[in-house]
Amino acid sequence: MLLLFRWLIRIVTVLMGISVLAALIGYWFLSRSLPDYDEDFALQGIAGPVEIVRNNDNVPHIFATQDKDVYFALGFAHAQDRLWQMTMLRRTAEGRLSEMFGARTAKIDELMRRFDLEGLARRSLTVQDAATLEALEAYSAGVNAWIGQVNEGARGRGAPEFFFFSNEIAAWQPADSLAILKLMALQLSGQLEPEVLRARMSLLLPGPRLKDILPDVPGPGIAALPDYASLVPGVAPSAAPLRIAQDPLSPFLRQEFAGASNSFAAAPARSAAGGSLLANDPHLGFTAPSLWYLARLQLQSGGVIGGTIPGMPLVLVGRSEALGWGLTTAYVDDQDLFIEEVNPANPEEYRTPEGWKRFETRRTILQVKDAKPVTLTLRWTDNGPVLPGSHYDIGSVTPGGHVASLGWTGLSGADTSMSAAIRLMHAKTRAEAEEAGSLFIAPAQNLMLADRDGIAMQIIGAVPQRDPAHETQGRMPAMGWKPQNRWQGMLPYAENPRFNDPVSGILGNTNNKTIDRPFPLHLGFDWGDTQRIQRFLTLMKTREVHTRESFIEAQLDTVSPAARTLLPLIGADLWFTGAPAPEGTPERMRQTALDLLAKWNGEMNEHLPEPLIYQAWMRALQDRLIRDDIGPMADEFLHIEPDFLERVYRNVEGAQVWCDVVQSAAVETCTDIARLALDEALLTLSERYGRNVESWRWGDLHQAAQDHPVLGDVSGLRYFVNIRQSTSGDDHTLMRGRTKGTGDNPFLNVHGAGYRGVYDFADPDSSVFIISTGQSGHPLSRHYDNLGERWRRGEYIPMTLDPQLARAAAVGVTSLVPAAE
Repeated sequence: MLLLFRWLIRIVTVLMGISVLAALIGYWFLSRSLPDYDEDFALQGIAGPVEIVRNNDNVPHIFATQDKDVYFALGFAHAQDRLWQMTMLRRTAEGRLSEMFGARTAKIDELMRRFDLEGLARRSLTVQDAATLEALEAYSAGVNAWIGQVNEGARGRGAPEFFFFSNEIAAWQPADSLAILKLMALQLSGQLEPEVLRARMSLLLPGPRLKDILPDVPGPGIAALPDYASLVPGVAPSAAPLRIAQDPLSPFLRQEFAGASNSFAAAPARSAAGGSLLANDPHLGFTAPSLWYLARLQLQSGGVIGGTIPGMPLVLVGRSEALGWGLTTAYVDDQDLFIEEVNPANPEEYRTPEGWKRFETRRTILQVKDAKPVTLTLRWTDNGPVLPGSHYDIGSVTPGGHVASLGWTGLSGADTSMSAAIRLMHAKTRAEAEEAGSLFIAPAQNLMLADRDGIAMQIIGAVPQRDPAHETQGRMPAMGWKPQNRWQGMLPYAENPRFNDPVSGILGNTNNKTIDRPFPLHLGFDWGDTQRIQRFLTLMKTREVHTRESFIEAQLDTVSPAARTLLPLIGADLWFTGAPAPEGTPERMRQTALDLLAKWNGEMNEHLPEPLIYQAWMRALQDRLIRDDIGPMADEFLHIEPDFLERVYRNVEGAQVWCDVVQSAAVETCTDIARLALDEALLTLSERYGRNVESWRWGDLHQAAQDHPVLGDVSGLRYFVNIRQSTSGDDHTLMRGRTKGTGDNPFLNVHGAGYRGVYDFADPDSSVFIISTGQSGHPLSRHYDNLGERWRRGEYIPMTLDPQLARAAAVGVTSLVPAAE
């Protein structure tokens, strides 16, 4: 027995030694792709010496004598830190994910091929101006220079992920950067889903109740639309929820995740230091690493610094010495769904105003890993590409003998958005920036501007020109062969709203309704916010003058105007009522929760229980109000809809009818439903977190889920590649943390400000910025998540354009020199 024990010890020791050795070997191979930021390179493609000075936070400051060498170095730096992310973005735009991930992504690739972003990008390359073409070509050369170094120097295949998947990296092309910009436009365009949802709901609910659950933004409305059944006969009502893919690799996001942001500015007269102020925090889906990458470029027109996106040669949001610019999604209705009649005598034709016309058709082959190739037939109409019925469940609103096509401004083969962005980066005045915006096509954005003299907001992007007689005003699918439903081109850029130096001295946008112009000069009917803007206005009015610190406070504000409005309404007949209840009973738990909420100021602080109680209560309440009326379609309303709940509890136009459960004999009141919903929420939470209500903590559930989109679900690896952090805020706070809405934890924070910047033109070098993870995409790098904790705590890092300060804080200087001929 002793001998056996000794042999077991020896075997275990040997196995442990082998495991340690294997781990060390694996670490050595994976760490080979960590770049040395102090290395020197002699490279083809540059005209003179270039320096990439990296500070302690791995922010590259790029210095060269020619702009094209600066763009070359930016491509080189992007590839050093984010090569895997760049190739994934490119593969997504090309519709080539299935070559690596197999059948899982085949449907995603099929849709991307139908949109043909790659082909449109190649066609758009010919319409860029000379400066943009030079930037694209130099940037591509820089990316390829690093790929060449990876191949020549055995640098761990360029990124750890390439050990698990294909390590073939095609050379970067200028059109790839345009395709990624179009991919961003696709992710930020969310007008298709509301059309399908509104059509489906109009078949289930009468007009007044449809207005309750899908309310217009408060303010002057529009004339009532005809119901969808009268426009498109042959579509049966259905309560089945929409089929919308939620794969983390999919660029087709639900509307509530299709982009949001905050941006606000103060004129010198409203600034304590006498210089303009600008703050911007674009909201996108969280990933590890962040989509954003901080960089400083020293161009011939001056230095620029801010947020870049790997794959594109530009500072998308940031500032120069003279100008600051920020972006928010404009919620322009730039997508329309068209129902196309197919010729019953010839399925290759569809109806147009002039008669039958052949579809524009071509075939493409989809390569699928571990499966046979798939041949796809792609069809386009005059209105746009024909989409499958499964996409956003379009088939549920498409009658037999018809197909659906999509009109979208981003489907342009003459897209000059990249030229607009490059010109914006070189602009020295607000006027030059506004002029650059005329070239912007998609996605439509609110461009917030500030210079030393004043502030402005210009809406940029193409806005479809619709016929005043359009049958659905673009709010539901429309018959594509009727002339009045087709687009009449684009509105002139001069028609895009512009706000210059307002009398108040303050400009702001939180994806709220910006103008109230009647159709067809409107921008859209569906907006991204009605709540955050109220809190913004309150904060701006509380001070006569603002500072960088007050703008930071506003950017990080976690008070929910929705909670402050809804709780007094919904709990009006519940506060401080009822007899004292014994400890441990549901009634006592309800009284405790109500007592906490009664003393709460609406701050969605991660350390408090009140935000969790409020969120769980409102979710349960909304579900109870709508599920008995619309059945499983209630699953489409993943988030609290404050406008709907307020309409019900204020009984706007008889909206209290939602409180009565139509399937019961009794007539329930809104107070009854509120009490039942609260008890349901508390029971669910107590089963998971115990009965001590005071010990519950919002941040335990509202964690920022910055997960690796590929390796984040792999057992063992997820703990190394995913970044999870407790966070404050919610869907309706200025520091927005959009909740997931589904799954075991619907309160997970999955969408928010991956970049924050605040610029003070009274002292430009005091400007600050931050991203939500780190600069590197390499999980073994200390820069993979080193900025994340500061981001979570609401901290920033300095944002200077002073070359001496950049060099003084350098932890690595990469020198690039032209290679000898």
